[in-house]
Amino acid sequence: MKVIPRAARVYLGCALLGAGACALPALRPGTATPWGTVALLAALYALCELPARCRLLGRGLGGSVPMGTGSFFPVLLAAALLLPPAAAALTALPGSLLARVDEQPAAPRRAWRAAAAALAVWAAAQVARVLSCGNALGHGPDTPDFPYALLPALAAALAFCLVLTALDGGIRATADGLPLRTAWRGLLGRALAPYALHGLAGLMMAVLWRSSYGPVAALFVLLPMYISCWVFAQYHRERAAHQATIRALVQAVDIKDRYTRGHSERVGHASVLIARELGMAEDRLDVVRFAGILHDVGKLGVPTRVLRKDGPLTPAERRIIELHPEYGHEMVRGIGFLGEARAAILHHHERIDGRGYPYGLRGEEIPEFARVVAVADSFDAMTSTRSYSRARPVPTAVAELERCAGSQFDPRMVAALVRALERHGWQPAVTAEETAGPGGDVPPPREPGAAPARPKERA
Repeated sequence: MKVIPRAARVYLGCALLGAGACALPALRPGTATPWGTVALLAALYALCELPARCRLLGRGLGGSVPMGTGSFFPVLLAAALLLPPAAAALTALPGSLLARVDEQPAAPRRAWRAAAAALAVWAAAQVARVLSCGNALGHGPDTPDFPYALLPALAAALAFCLVLTALDGGIRATADGLPLRTAWRGLLGRALAPYALHGLAGLMMAVLWRSSYGPVAALFVLLPMYISCWVFAQYHRERAAHQATIRALVQAVDIKDRYTRGHSERVGHASVLIARELGMAEDRLDVVRFAGILHDVGKLGVPTRVLRKDGPLTPAERRIIELHPEYGHEMVRGIGFLGEARAAILHHHERIDGRGYPYGLRGEEIPEFARVVAVADSFDAMTSTRSYSRARPVPTAVAELERCAGSQFDPRMVAALVRALERHGWQPAVTAEETAGPGGDVPPPREPGAAPARPKERA
């Protein structure tokens, strides 16, 4: 179970206190809280989130039940448009506390989701009240004031989005030890469009709720939302299948070449550390992880006798080994979701000075992901215990990378790895069946016209 840092516990406590302060006015005696509407919207939101926790229903639908808090935010935004701020905050609590949690510890995560949702709904309701949303929605036979009604709905959705992304960035910074700028980077940009759509759906629900048809008509808005969530869940199942395919390829490489067992996963992890320090967008982090994990998949095309040879390689065998980036690129060429990872697989043995392989690219000609993986690959090779070489200490490996920065490696990537190691540390794996020399997976420099140097590892 992951231990929650003290800063994250304090942050969570402040969020809970803030949510309580926002919702408390609705519970005071004499407050004209519309408890019927509050109960209906809170129950509706909770019912929308419950199927993800029902294993029987999940199996009946092939595991495609929409999962996770956030799938049904239109219900909360409708509450923000229909209710006073304190009452609107209450509607978020049951569903957030009942929502499915996949990672431990579950209780603090549920408490965090409930607090964040309550604060966001309260802020959205405050904005809607300032913009006189209640009057714009009409009531009963009164016609809603379109297009003015769009203004408070979109403004409320924007407030909801801003509060949630700000809170999420804060919890990432305190729980994961990230700088605030890194923790918040990209969150708002990715959330704006979805929350704008949620706001429009919430407006539709609120208008129908206020109409002469009543709350029952508003429920029909949830049907297309549930279908869209189901499609989204299908996408995640497809993504899980992609990841299973990648794991199978990596396992095949590990089985064929016992010297690199576990190496691919560690290179993937180190590549993500570097990419995150460089400020890459979240959607690119998965791709760079795939690049690190699959960088040696081309070894499946190299004869096993060459991979497992204990003695020195002949020039012909060395040339065979150096074909593995091209083999790997051919293997993954048709896997569209890998994107930039395919170029990294092909070029991760290129060098900044142009003396790498397979094409002798230099400097910025080498794809960015390939430069990331080259550093991660060599670092793991140097810090792993192998059958004929003991692991180097992390500071020694870092010093070697810095020495070769500008010739073998991109200095930006080396500096990013150094910063990541200072922040997160590194636990070198000790695997008896792995083998690598001090230079790792990157060949030493060769003189112009000379034969390519032998890779110092069998991976």
